[in-house]
Amino acid sequence: MEYLRDLDLLSLVLVLFSAFLVGASKAGIKGVGLLIVPLMAGVFGAKPSTGIVLPMLIMADVMAVIYYRKSVNWRYIFKLIPWALAGVVAGVITGDLINEKYFKWLLGAIIIAMLVMLINNDRKKSDKIPDNRLFAALMGTSGGFATMVGNAAGPVFSIYLLSMKLPKREFIGTGAWFFFVINLTKVPFHIFVWKTIDLNTLQADLVLLPLIVVGMLAGIRMVNFFPEKAYRYFVIIMTFIAAVVMLLS
Repeated sequence: MEYLRDLDLLSLVLVLFSAFLVGASKAGIKGVGLLIVPLMAGVFGAKPSTGIVLPMLIMADVMAVIYYRKSVNWRYIFKLIPWALAGVVAGVITGDLINEKYFKWLLGAIIIAMLVMLINNDRKKSDKIPDNRLFAALMGTSGGFATMVGNAAGPVFSIYLLSMKLPKREFIGTGAWFFFVINLTKVPFHIFVWKTIDLNTLQADLVLLPLIVVGMLAGIRMVNFFPEKAYRYFVIIMTFIAAVVMLLS
């Protein structure tokens, strides 16, 4: 709770807004989640903020997997999990050595390049899906590393599921379960290695839980308004914006 008690009004508003965005992003409003990282880092600092954000993400993950529990493709999750865990471990080991700014530049450029290829395939109405081990390894490892270093794996995983051409609810449900598993595996590293999660951070997260719930409910209502094709283009646009934010951050 002490993390919130001493904040000025503007900082408190930014934190509350970030909690709302956590819920909305997990409900399926892709791309907005990446705003959480710079907002929370600006208030608490880059590394300490990751320990506050992670429990927020897990609370939203729980709500998302319950709501979308019948809309999940386990095949893609099982394909990615081993590679993502390898990326998480690499992030733990090299987290203090990596220049986060340059990493996000590289990741943003890669995401934009893959979006261009994805849009080109859509334009050609190609049914070819890059459903092979190399593609899964690349996406899983880079996503795992990105989520450990800066909670920035959302755009990477969106690219993967967009490439698999999953229906809207299956797209969201599969992503929800994937990040629920991955985020849980990150908790011990944050507690015992980076020491960014303690009782104080958890108390602050519980205070923010109502805003996460409101964001989740608002996100679900917004997602339900999107037809299948419109939602796909929405995710593509938001993923592009997220990549640009990485390049400019």
